[in-house]
Amino acid sequence: MSKDTLTITIDGKKIPATPGQTIMQAADAAGVYIPRLCWHKDLPAGGNCRVCTVKVNGRPQASCVFPAEEGQIIDNDTPDLKDFRCRLVEMHFVEGNHYCPSCEVSGECELQATAYRLGMITPTLPYMRPKHTVDASHPDVYIDRDRCILCGRCIRASQEVDGKSVFGFVGRGAKKKIAVNAEHNLGETDMTKADKAAEVCPTGAIVIKRQGYRIPYGQRKYDKKPIGSDIEQK
Repeated sequence: MSKDTLTITIDGKKIPATPGQTIMQAADAAGVYIPRLCWHKDLPAGGNCRVCTVKVNGRPQASCVFPAEEGQIIDNDTPDLKDFRCRLVEMHFVEGNHYCPSCEVSGECELQATAYRLGMITPTLPYMRPKHTVDASHPDVYIDRDRCILCGRCIRASQEVDGKSVFGFVGRGAKKKIAVNAEHNLGETDMTKADKAAEVCPTGAIVIKRQGYRIPYGQRKYDKKPIGSDIEQK
């Protein structure tokens, strides 16, 4: 074995990896899709959502942050992991107020696409129906906290790419929410619609104004191919 390569096994398939790669990075390079929500290709991994959980030598680990190491035996596409991920996604739906049929991000939404990919048609858990606010104070961007899944992408994008600190979490548990670095609302921050933070939201929680429904039905990102197909086609 070269010092520059190692081998891991995912669902019985041996795939190459390089030192420093995470399990998800190695899997992506080999065309093996591991579902994820908080991960984004242009951002440092957060390990927040746990949808990318796999079993490494029998123990659950977040594949977006867990390093690939020689000889690992990894379970990814198994009934119990699919059920675990499905439950996580389902909780996002019942803890928010997602109205997919009329949402302007429908067909482009990673939460919706992941639910379809996992076979979750409708939630089985009771809806919490929380009262969230919409912050439309900014001239070009608005926040609909009904759709926020607390993935933290906007926080990482603002800090790591934009060089700002527009977003952050406040509160704990069920009261945790996304907040902005201003006394009152988003309109008081230095955010612009060109910021990376305005682009990376996986749902319709942070949306650029005056662009809604710009892509016709049938041509939206996940209308024809399920999420993860781009990785599996490598």
